[in-house]
Amino acid sequence: MRTEIINGRVVDPGNQVDKVCNLYIADGVVLAVGEPPSGFTADERIDAAGKVVCPGLVDLSARLREPGNEHKATIASETYAAASAGITSLCCPPDTDPVIDTPAVAELIRQRAEAAGHARVYPLGAMTQGLDGSRLSEMAALQHARCVGISNASIPMANTQVLRRAMEYAATFDMTVFLHAEDQWLRGNGCMHEGKVATRLGLPGIPEAAETVAVARDLALIEHTGVRAHFCRLSTGKALRMVARAQYDGLPISADVSAQHLFLTEMDADDFNTQCHILPPLRTQRDKDALRAGIANGALAAICSDHQPHEPDAKLAPFGDTEPGASALETLLSLTLRLVDDGLLALSDAIARITCRPAQILGINAGNLAAGNPADVCIFDPEALWILTREGMVSRGRNSPFIGWELRGRVAYTLLGGKIVYKGQA
Repeated sequence: MRTEIINGRVVDPGNQVDKVCNLYIADGVVLAVGEPPSGFTADERIDAAGKVVCPGLVDLSARLREPGNEHKATIASETYAAASAGITSLCCPPDTDPVIDTPAVAELIRQRAEAAGHARVYPLGAMTQGLDGSRLSEMAALQHARCVGISNASIPMANTQVLRRAMEYAATFDMTVFLHAEDQWLRGNGCMHEGKVATRLGLPGIPEAAETVAVARDLALIEHTGVRAHFCRLSTGKALRMVARAQYDGLPISADVSAQHLFLTEMDADDFNTQCHILPPLRTQRDKDALRAGIANGALAAICSDHQPHEPDAKLAPFGDTEPGASALETLLSLTLRLVDDGLLALSDAIARITCRPAQILGINAGNLAAGNPADVCIFDPEALWILTREGMVSRGRNSPFIGWELRGRVAYTLLGGKIVYKGQA
């Protein structure tokens, strides 16, 4: 199949392209941007007039719930939801059931994603066996099974010595360690940010220090071991300043933030809104402002969905007893575009935070439209307004704090390897 996408505004930050031109695709890869290759004739033509043509989005964290929690969602359902949101590459954390601590589980996830055919799934391998925090996994075997890094998800390590050994092992094989910075003892049984709102609601809080103490520990071990590391979902301004300083000093680290933390604060949970039960918790307005500044200045390299779909019952208990997380694939693009509306980022910079930047963190060949690369493409209408409703969500998880919000930016086409895997309503 030879495809020509015409008249669109091609925004490819990884190659410094931002202009109205055509995109040419054949045999699943990008042939050229701008002028057609010699002798090119299209079997299919897509008119993208008035729309933005960009690389397929890359999401650094999406729990697909399979294997182990298929009552919440499946790889097929969530990768299709991803395709409907212009996302063509997803990173899957290792806290599935069974845990991704063997090549067999990693391969199972890849095979099921390939069978579904909606998006590419890149698993993270478990840092410890069964995520028990004490026995190191066979990282070399996981790397051979094409895991893009290792992580212990949000499960704490047994002690700092185990974390040090894990980093040393990962550094030996040049693997990236994905860290969720949280001190389990300071967190305790907290379920929201420790502050005035938690006190008023009578809910146990998670102090800012739970994150900053863990970041300080991790930075010291990164400097000691020389491992390449990525901090997942920072939530406090103070932790971000620590990471930014370490980046300035030359440590091989990067960091991301969830889209939810760029738009919501502890105040959004003030009426016991369980859709705002998210970990790490929503913090203060000052923290939100610091995270937005970190996105603008590049200290935070990427924005992710931190997608965690749940069945309805998971959010119906009292706030502290509900399961944390939000179904967030379908709002990632629109919330990122809202940063453009807010004057925080130019369009090209915003798209970079959800395409080439996360792809670089994962070390995958995605997020840009260079000739010869897989033709993973998102075509969206940047001016289309829509309202998020539970009934209109594609994901099987309808748990979103943004229900009822008016959003801008609607996906018209998603192409995976040059094949249309999603076509929006005209």
